[in-house]
Amino acid sequence: MTNLLRLRSPFGIATLALPILLMAGCAELAPRTDTDVTAQATTPHRYRNTLDLDGRLSVQYQRNNQDEALHGSFTWRQTAQRNAITLLSPLGQTLATITVEPGSATLTESGKAPRTASDVDALAAQSLGWPLPVAGLRNWLQGYATDANGKRFIASPNANSVTTDDGWRLHYVSWDESDPADTHPRRLDLERETEQAGNVSIRIVIDNWQTH
Repeated sequence: MTNLLRLRSPFGIATLALPILLMAGCAELAPRTDTDVTAQATTPHRYRNTLDLDGRLSVQYQRNNQDEALHGSFTWRQTAQRNAITLLSPLGQTLATITVEPGSATLTESGKAPRTASDVDALAAQSLGWPLPVAGLRNWLQGYATDANGKRFIASPNANSVTTDDGWRLHYVSWDESDPADTHPRRLDLERETEQAGNVSIRIVIDNWQTH
């Protein structure tokens, strides 16, 4: 496997080291009221400790003042104490695997020794070259967050945007409402300005959602 994925951006060919969609931490979360969020109705979905997801992601950021982009897919296997994430190229090749357990995260790329750190976000940033909010995503993928004022936020089709306590702007673009008892996000867009990588935008689309 190669850990480099060459992709075309609007400004030319960009070379991207592809690692890590990671998540850890599971906080209780609930509603905010500000200009970003419409009146929040009671949401039918509930937080799942055990969850399997398959989906796609795309990332746009800057390296050396040049726009770069990546596109790929991922798998997400979650239990109360563990996450296992696999990142895949557009052709289905495994680019990286990540495991997250209490107090430790490990990232493995083909042909390289595993890297382990206690801070999953730091591990991801070192590998990617841009900030991926892996600690928050375990909650955000299910529509839960903590807002900039430290208040709990629960997303719904009627309350779909929030700025988090660590500076990410989340927008829940679409929802799967096929099961009224378990409405859940289908597409989530994340964005923030960074010193490291300029304006970082991440789009996540969940294609398969399975609970246990």
